[in-house]
Amino acid sequence: MQDIRYPIGKYEVKPFSEATKIEWMNDMKMFPTDLEFAIQHLDKAQLDTPYREGGWTVQQLVHHMADSHMNAFVRFKLALTEEVPVVKDYKQNEWSFTADVLETPVNFSTTLLHALHQRWTDLLSSLTEEQWQRKFFHPGRNAEVSLWDMFAVYAWHGKHHIAHIKNLCETKGW
Repeated sequence: MQDIRYPIGKYEVKPFSEATKIEWMNDMKMFPTDLEFAIQHLDKAQLDTPYREGGWTVQQLVHHMADSHMNAFVRFKLALTEEVPVVKDYKQNEWSFTADVLETPVNFSTTLLHALHQRWTDLLSSLTEEQWQRKFFHPGRNAEVSLWDMFAVYAWHGKHHIAHIKNLCETKGW
């Protein structure tokens, strides 16, 4: 039986290759549009439905993606401009219960994600193979993380949460 927490499996880092970079770049570019398509017909009650027992609601997932991807973009910029900077960890679960997440319509986060991912993919497209190996220190993992590894996480992250939403819609017959 598939673990509904990981509908597309856990993310896997692959060695640097142009083919993988192109695939993940496309995933990053398409993510905001794919997310919009996944939620476009959902009403407020559906957006307030958890994707699994004990999980976040669709609304929380959408705002989480905006929060998480903004943090990741800043981490990329820090790693490109500083030598192994220590990035700020954040409590994503606590963030998912703040007033903006619970009350702000999801279209604000999807709009933000369109703009953010345009900036992010423009930046990613400019990186050299050497730059992909730049790192930051992540205190929550107590480890250095390369930009290539972080790219793998975020190419996967969007698809992971969109799959949560699509699976919920399929299960509920929406």
